[in-house]
Amino acid sequence: MQNSTCQAVGECRVPDHAVLPQPLYREVVQFIEALPQKEGHLVTVLHKAQSVFGYLPIEVQQFVADYMEVPLAQVYGVVSFYTFFTMVPKGKFPISICMGTACFVKGADKVVQAFKEQLKVDIGDVTPDGKFSIDTLRCVGGCALAPIVMVGEKVYGNVTPGQVKKILADY
Repeated sequence: MQNSTCQAVGECRVPDHAVLPQPLYREVVQFIEALPQKEGHLVTVLHKAQSVFGYLPIEVQQFVADYMEVPLAQVYGVVSFYTFFTMVPKGKFPISICMGTACFVKGADKVVQAFKEQLKVDIGDVTPDGKFSIDTLRCVGGCALAPIVMVGEKVYGNVTPGQVKKILADY
């Protein structure tokens, strides 16, 4: 049985107050319907929703909760527990700088400062054009490459503050 936002199997209505594009919701629905079953796939669906929308605002969380037939509190609990998930928009090219011990010791704080200066935004912010956002991570598990910077899925190792302009120029 579908909840109030889902009229029938295969057809899920976007809430009237939705501000995000309806085709993105349809993409998430198609993904859910391709799963062998809904049970046990909440994290998988949230990963897909975040890749489609770029983040998981409350309206997307409510939509997923309704479609997956789970309480919103459960969805929120998963989103707020795992650091991979974000409830705030990220840039088209999210920049993540590792601040784990090895990266920090090798100057990650200076790399962070160089990104902040180049982009004129702080950690957690998005550039006005929506192109970049900056975040820090605890550890990415590549200590031999410290300090590590990730731009989207691309990993840069042994990054120095002097390389920041070139990294940004790639995008």
